[in-house]
Amino acid sequence: MIKLIKNLEKKDWLFAIISFALIASQVWLELKMPDYMSEITKLVQTEGSKMSDILLNGGYMLLCALGSLACAIITGYLIANISARFSRNVRKKVFNKVMNLSDAEIKDFSTSSLITRTTNDITQIQMFIAMGLQMLIKSPLTAIWAITKILNKSWQWSALTALAVVILLGSIATILIIVLPRFKIVQKLIDRVNLVTRENLTGIRVIRAFNAEKYQEDKFEDVNNKLTLTLTFNQKAFAVMQPIMYLVMYFLTLSIYVIGIYLIKNSLMADKISVFGDMVVFSSYSMQVIMSFLMLAMIFMILPRANVSANRINEVMNKEITVKNGRVKDDNGEEGTIEFKNVFFKYPDAEEYILQDISFKVNKGETVAFIGSTGSGKSTLINLIPRFYDVSNGEILVDGINVKDYDLEYLYNKIGYVPQKAIMFNDTILGNITYGDNGKEKSKELVYKAIEVAQAKEFVDKMDKKENSKIAQAGTNISGGQKQRLSIARAIAREPEIYIFDDSFSALDYKTDVTLRHELKKYTKDATTLIVAQRIGTIMNADKIIVLDKGKCVGMGTHKQLLKTCSVYKQIALSQLSKEELENA
Repeated sequence: MIKLIKNLEKKDWLFAIISFALIASQVWLELKMPDYMSEITKLVQTEGSKMSDILLNGGYMLLCALGSLACAIITGYLIANISARFSRNVRKKVFNKVMNLSDAEIKDFSTSSLITRTTNDITQIQMFIAMGLQMLIKSPLTAIWAITKILNKSWQWSALTALAVVILLGSIATILIIVLPRFKIVQKLIDRVNLVTRENLTGIRVIRAFNAEKYQEDKFEDVNNKLTLTLTFNQKAFAVMQPIMYLVMYFLTLSIYVIGIYLIKNSLMADKISVFGDMVVFSSYSMQVIMSFLMLAMIFMILPRANVSANRINEVMNKEITVKNGRVKDDNGEEGTIEFKNVFFKYPDAEEYILQDISFKVNKGETVAFIGSTGSGKSTLINLIPRFYDVSNGEILVDGINVKDYDLEYLYNKIGYVPQKAIMFNDTILGNITYGDNGKEKSKELVYKAIEVAQAKEFVDKMDKKENSKIAQAGTNISGGQKQRLSIARAIAREPEIYIFDDSFSALDYKTDVTLRHELKKYTKDATTLIVAQRIGTIMNADKIIVLDKGKCVGMGTHKQLLKTCSVYKQIALSQLSKEELENA
């Protein structure tokens, strides 16, 4: 929690100091009222007292009440501003931190957990600041101030009040010991609810197609019931606090008056009014003492959950970034070249290498394809170029410079990347294609050309508003092939040095695939192109084909060369095309 305090702005510290002064004023005004009440009690009981004196003291009480109210309103406003800005700053830092994490670090946290940490966990801390900060200042001030005012009244009353405080604190401690371990469970269960809900929404078509609604409902019901039961247990435990509080307060008040009766009875006639006034004042101050400890108890109720949330946020903030930014922002004369030098790679905490001793070079303007069985490391290999992961051993050079030395933004500006899963954003077609900043202006003519090359013009022109037509989040209102073509158009519109297509033609029919690759080859003739594909037809015209098997390079050459020299490639080719088709290719 303390680590997150640094996210407060300078004016928040000023507001906090002002709030402290206002809370202190509020406590002083509230504790001043019983003094005026005592004075009024004495005046009422004293013969010859003037009504004007009683009204004057009553006026002072009213002014104290109004002053306390004004202080409370201003303090509430200032604290609300502090907590809101704190929440905004922390949420921004967590989001930026997550954006800078590599794929390896993000996998240490589930998507649902990151959502919870960015929303619910930060809200818990915001609530603690908004409510707890006031109580954290007010309760000890009230307790100390009130105790100093009642210590010299009567040792019997003081002992009684101390006993009430001990009973109250003992009850609070018992409840906290029971409830505290369950706060961490609550946050994890919220993660789980988010996960199940997200799975259900993203897989809604599959769920319906396989009549799995009941299974998903039961799955959600299970985790939802666990969360409900845990929260219910916590709330029931805290609910015990209220009757205990009222029992302690009412019995304390009753006991003070019972003891007061004997004190008044045994005092001299001249002192009876003074003792009675002390009893009224002590009763008020003892309630203030009890309420102050009760406020401390409420802090202890809010603090554990806020502390759990703060630890979860710090786990993200303290996560070490392995893919660190380099400093190179210029070229050394080369353009569009890629070279792998004895590259080895394994995922964090994995024992076996996914890629082993991969070496090859791609020159400017060449088209290089990667093929192999599922799990052979094709996608992993090309994802090392934009540094989604860093190599375990060896090095990767882009334009003759190690990718680790590049400024990440500068490196990304060299690349046009099309992932396996076409990602569409909740925006227009134009917004999706012009998405991202690569330091170049994307004119409308360039966008239209990208749509045309990507073979998306046909379906874009048929839409109501053409390129200004709305695309739903994740592209749920268009087909898989249409999403792939728009994703390819997005990469083309960047006009990069290097194109990376990670199995980006799989959803296209053969005719569209052939036409798109033909147009793409003409349009990107000066750019370097890397293609991961499953279809032989997609890559057979590449300048160089690299065959991977179990993370190793088992073949490299043209289509015809590999048919003669690489058994793995020949086996893949024969599984897709006949001998006649391969011979005529």
